[in-house]
Amino acid sequence: MKFDLHVHSEYSKDSKSSHDAILESARKKGLDGFAICDHDTVEGGLACEKRAMELGFELTVIPGVEVTCSKGHILVLGVKQNIEPFLSPEETIIRARKLGGTVIIPHPFKRSSHGIGSFEGLDIDAVEVFNSRCLFNNANRKAAIEAKRLGIPGVAGSDSHIPEMVGQAYTEIDAPENTLTAVLAAIREGKVAPAGKNTPKSIILKQMSGSAKRKIKRKLFHKI
Repeated sequence: MKFDLHVHSEYSKDSKSSHDAILESARKKGLDGFAICDHDTVEGGLACEKRAMELGFELTVIPGVEVTCSKGHILVLGVKQNIEPFLSPEETIIRARKLGGTVIIPHPFKRSSHGIGSFEGLDIDAVEVFNSRCLFNNANRKAAIEAKRLGIPGVAGSDSHIPEMVGQAYTEIDAPENTLTAVLAAIREGKVAPAGKNTPKSIILKQMSGSAKRKIKRKLFHKI
């Protein structure tokens, strides 16, 4: 089964993707499901899961969150409660485990996206070894090499912030059935394989420009 394990919706400040648009794009791309991982909130994932059922889409929506810890970002899948940001990676993961979460380190060596760097010694289930929004693949290659060295399963995600890029990267998951429980269990068991291709550079550069403009506006606002 094909799952995009890293999708942002309009519940993230840097994304305008509606849930309807994400669901439609996922269906067109032939995905079996995806994980909504908005920044520091589970609300988007829970709302999208509900919307998929309302529309009758045969897609499994994994509610998740991209938590901002003290060293960068951590994906937590299958949780329904928020995790306090800016804790240490270790404390963030402890909180995630208490909530029954599946833990993935996204783009660890992509500094521009708040990668945490080394993940050695952390209690994690997988590492995102292919993030389609990497302008260059050095960060992806380094993540793959390190994950292999440590014997940690590698997954892939689009990290999409626009509906068109949902499924640009995805993870092949060997689960016995397409249910939330079975898919998350397969990820934890390492029955995964990364796949996909890079987001076109023109889209990445456009999004980087938008991000820079938002940061400038925030700084100007705080000075007023």
